[in-house]
Formats: sequence, structure tokens, C-alpha cells
Amino acid sequence: MTMACLHSVYEETRGISFEVIVVDNDSKDGSAQSIKKKFPAVKLIVSDKNLGFGRANNLATKIAKGNYLLLLNPDTIVLNGAIQKLYSFACRNPNNRIYGGRTLYSDLTLNPTSCWRRPTLWSLFCYSVGLTKIFKGNSIFDPESYGHWKRDSVRLVDIVTGCLLMIERKLWDQLNGFDNVFFMYGEEADLCIRSAKFGASPIITPDATIIHHDGASEKIYADKMIRILRAKKQFIKKHWNQVGMLIGFSLLLYSVLVRMVASHTNDLLS
Repeated sequence: MTMACLHSVYEETRGISFEVIVVDNDSKDGSAQSIKKKFPAVKLIVSDKNLGFGRANNLATKIAKGNYLLLLNPDTIVLNGAIQKLYSFACRNPNNRIYGGRTLYSDLTLNPTSCWRRPTLWSLFCYSVGLTKIFKGNSIFDPESYGHWKRDSVRLVDIVTGCLLMIERKLWDQLNGFDNVFFMYGEEADLCIRSAKFGASPIITPDATIIHHDGASEKIYADKMIRILRAKKQFIKKHWNQVGMLIGFSLLLYSVLVRMVASHTNDLLS
């Protein structure tokens, strides 16, 4: 997927000067060698261990030279000049300082995960008891999702997802990048919330559109859920008060138990 992503970056980005930095997080599929061969202009950083999303981006941005930084997942495909459009939008709206776009699934239907509302006790409760899954996209029971908004208009948001996130370099430095306490997931939520102290107002434009491929096997899904739950715990610990932490940790524990029971029940029935 990384090779397809890089190909789309170079094919779909015109009219601006840019550099591409890739951090190879201890891949075992020969990606680093393929990148060196097919994309010699890429600045490649090879790590002998998986640094996670936040640390890898922190490492890459240390050698980046641009006034704006673009974080882009390797499982994405850039469409119709999305990077140039996002950069132009940022230049026209410098006060927002953090920018995102519109993400689609592989079949070109809307992938609504390009942005989120700030996590709250209510949203965590809905997640923990399964309401967000039952009422997906509902503004009341899936409150972090922005309801049924199709990401088809310019709009201020609480959180721009790291799969496509452009940020002013000065702001990135003011924030000291991602907090390394987050291995994967949650780091962009923390970043966007911290950015408010520096006057940033994260914003989405539908003009910058990419494909963001969805997950794969159940094993990968299980690993993903563990990382998401850990990230939620770290976020709660950092941003909520003592009472919120107590309730939040209890809800997370309940969420884990519910998912364990559901998984065991599925195994028995299969």
C-alpha cells in the first residue's frame, strides 16, 4: 500500500514545492528497499523497531523543511490534487492552523473518519455500552461522529484525523509535535485539543479528498481494538479531572468485559 500511496502523491501533486519523508516502522515486506529503488527522491528513515504513529511522525518532522507539514497514512491514495488543494486552502485560511479533508473508502463511498468531535463522558458511555455501533452516525448516540454530515462542506471540527492532517510548522513546534505517550490512536485528538491554547481552529475542506483503505483480518482488528482502548485510557488520564478519570476508567473496563463476552459468545456459536 505504501508504494501505491507514494505513486499517488507524486502523480497528483502539481504546482507546489514539496518533499516526501517516509519512516519505515520495521517493516518485514521489503518496503524500504522498494522505496529506495522506485522513489529515490524520498527521504527514507528506517527504524529497527515499530515506533508507533506519533513517534514516527515526530522523527520525520525533525528533518522536514516546509512551512506546513502534511501527515499522510501509507494506506491512502491521493485523489485529484488533494495535497495541493489542501495547501492552498491552508494558505487562504492561515488562522486555522490545522487542516483536514474528506476521506473515502475503496469503493468511493464516504469514510467519515477524517474528523471527530472531542471525547466526552457521554461519548465514552455510548462507546462502552455499544450504542455507537448500534446507532452509527447518530448525533446523539454516536456523538463523536458529527452525525450524518457528509464532509461535503467547509466546517470547523474538534479533531482532524492523522490519516490526512496538515499543520502549520510553527504550531507543530509550539506543541512539540505528538505526545509520545500515545503509541497509536489518540495522538491527533490530544494534538488538536492542545492546539486550542495557541489559537488554532481545526477545519475540514471537502476539496481535499483521498481514499483511506479500511481494515483487514480479525487478528488485526483485535490488535487495533487493544490500541484504541489504550489510547482512550491515556487521553482520559491526560485531559479529564479526577472524577472523570474514575468514571472513564470504569467505562473502559466495562467496555473490555463486554467485548470479551461478545467474542467468546461468537466463538461458541461459530
